[in-house]
Parts: sequence; structure tokens; C-alpha cells
Amino acid sequence: MVHLKNDKEIDRLRASADLVGRTLGEVASHIAPGVTTNELDKIAEEYIRDHGAEPAFKGYRVGSLVFPATLCTSVNDQVVHGIPTNEPLKEGDILSADCGVIMDGFYGDSAYTFAIGHISDDTRALLTTTYESLMLAIGQATTGKRLGDIGAAVQNHCEARGYGVVKDLVGHGIGRNLHEDPQVPNFGRPGSGRKLKTGLTMCIEPMINRGTASIRTEGDGWTVKTSDALPSAHYEHMIAVRPGEADILTTFRYIEEALDELPYEQTFTQTHG
Repeated sequence: MVHLKNDKEIDRLRASADLVGRTLGEVASHIAPGVTTNELDKIAEEYIRDHGAEPAFKGYRVGSLVFPATLCTSVNDQVVHGIPTNEPLKEGDILSADCGVIMDGFYGDSAYTFAIGHISDDTRALLTTTYESLMLAIGQATTGKRLGDIGAAVQNHCEARGYGVVKDLVGHGIGRNLHEDPQVPNFGRPGSGRKLKTGLTMCIEPMINRGTASIRTEGDGWTVKTSDALPSAHYEHMIAVRPGEADILTTFRYIEEALDELPYEQTFTQTHG
């Protein structure tokens, strides 16, 4: 069941979304070769709790599985849901950091893929294309459009460049629950699927592989990896559907301020959410 949000609820979601952005900005300021994802996870949890919220992912349960960390930290060929470890990040790695919070009863959720030092041109192009596909998809998230328009924007942009679009994992609605209806696929046909209504809040999150779209889940039950061991990129924004232009609730501004550079080519005239 889809719950459309009123302006007051959207403002509450925006506050949670902003905290996610600030948390990822704090994490970004500590990312470097030699740092472990466990260290980044502790930084994120402390920052969230110090700001009066709770980590949304820590303790999240799917059946008998319980996620043990604040961040999902997915390195290189890990697509999503990676569990933080004590293995140091290395020059040339990429790291998808996915963060969620719950504050005053409303959730925030966002993800960003970081370059660890110098990365290859091929990997840089993957990050660029994945980010571009996110912004193209958000451009379709307006009143009267359909879910298929969002998915087609991602799929067409990425597949035209030879990348694999993950189809077994999707974006989602968000509000008083971390995962709400509807599911938001990264593939589809323009003009198909549920019609978008004003007040629908959701997370759009392209998961794009440099090679095959095929994925597999590790024995921990959480970590999803590419089947061919090639890298994967992941960006996620929370948005509210509005007439004319989507309202981007999350922001990458704090990350960019921390990095003091963009890890992708600026090819769009849009400012980031």
C-alpha cells in the first residue's frame, strides 16, 4: 500500500535525509587508503547518535538475518549490503557507502560511491555514468509520470554504454518505514507501471556493474557481489514527487565539501540534491 505524504511529513523526512547527508559527509572526511570500513562505520554511528537519531540499518532484520552495522560498505565488486570489516581500503578501490537513519519516527536513506585515491579511467567512467543515470531518473520522478519512466531512464543510459543494470535489486518507497511501497526498479518501459502522484516519497538507487548484470549473494546472507568480479557503482537519493520537478530530499553537498573535488565529470547543469 502506497502512503502519500503531506508537506509536514515531507519536512520530517527532509530532516532525516539531511542527517544522512551530513553523516556521509563526516565519513567522507575520513576516507583514505589504509582506513578500514569498520573505522568508518564507528564514525557514522557516533555521528548519528550524537545528533539525536538512530542508525536505521543496525539491527535491521530480514527473516533470521540481522544486519550488524550502521553502514553498508560495499567495496569494488560488492554491489550493495557489504558488512564493514577490518581490511584497509587500498589506493584504486571504490567504496559504496549506504547510510540510513531514523529520527523522530521518519527514515532517511542515501548512498554514494567514493573513489579511494586514484582510480582507473574505466572505473571513473562507471561512477560517472551511474551518477548521471540517477539524475536522469530523478528527472522523470514528477507527477503524472510512471515508474517505468524512471527505470527506463537508468536502463537506457547505462546499457547504451555497455554496463550491466542490476535487475534483482530495486529502490523503494520510504517514510515511517525504511522500505515502503512501491518498489522502484532501475529498468522498465517508458509509460508503463504505477502512475506517480504528488507526495510519493521514494529512494531511487541505480546499481550498475561494469560487466554483467548478474549478481550473487555471499555466505553471510547480506553481501551482494557481481558474478564476474568486475566493479559496481551505487548512488541513491530520496525524493518526493512533485509537479514539474522532483523534490530531492537528500544531498551530496556535504560529501563534496569534505572531498573538495568531484569524483565524476560534471556533465550536467543541474546542481546536486
